[in-house]
Amino acid sequence: MYSFFDTHTHLDYLQQATGEPLAQLMQNARAAGVQKILIVAVLQRDFKTIEKMTALYPEHLYYGLGLHPLYIKEHQAQDLDLLEQALATHSPNCTAVAEIGLERAVPELLTDELWRKQCDFFETQLYFAKKYDLPVNMHSRKSHDQLFSFLKRIEVPKRGVVHGFAGSYDQAKRFVELGYSIGVGGTITYERANKTRQTIAKLPLDALLLETDSPDMPVFGFQGQPNRPERVQQVFKVLCELRHEAPEVIAETIWQNSLSKFVWKKHRTFVQGY
Repeated sequence: MYSFFDTHTHLDYLQQATGEPLAQLMQNARAAGVQKILIVAVLQRDFKTIEKMTALYPEHLYYGLGLHPLYIKEHQAQDLDLLEQALATHSPNCTAVAEIGLERAVPELLTDELWRKQCDFFETQLYFAKKYDLPVNMHSRKSHDQLFSFLKRIEVPKRGVVHGFAGSYDQAKRFVELGYSIGVGGTITYERANKTRQTIAKLPLDALLLETDSPDMPVFGFQGQPNRPERVQQVFKVLCELRHEAPEVIAETIWQNSLSKFVWKKHRTFVQGY
């Protein structure tokens, strides 16, 4: 069985949605070869919950702290202060600033005031990633051009990933040329997502990461159900159909890429301890 790293989940929200104990969620994931999972925050009030969940499975769970653009109305300026405090004292298992980004698919979040607030929060969090030497895990809907302009202007040394990518090859290629990875999720399991499928087929393999966005972004055949980390298998299966490389090469390349992106910090701390 191949080893998988689900590089973008809201496992805390999946647990709330299903009522299943964390131990059961972890057992289901590991039975499908999902050895490691990154949990990303949405709101400031999520931080403690995610930290506690991760502490229970420190070899399998990692987390990112950040403020999601979809909830820009709720975020307060003090949330940025609390985020920085959490990043300044984070555990080795905090390996990303996430989930951050820009949202242009919801009209009510595009008033002058809210768009400016989105941009201000995104920029501040990019600087946090730079300051604390962490990669970013980013949300981008109908905002690839705007996101790219921020990333080009503000260099984040550890780069990161544009998660759940949906868009053209040219858009993805620009991110990859800047050193960012592309998150491959349930979108590619839908044949109608032809543009995104063609994009993922053409990009360099070592630029790709696998993810589920659990409990969101359901894969084909499971619409209406909470998405789960174990369904990364379905994403991988479709990815293999779209790519020319052998499945074992795809699995190993993405596994190693995922580790280098989101587990490097813990490994570095471990090595330094010797």
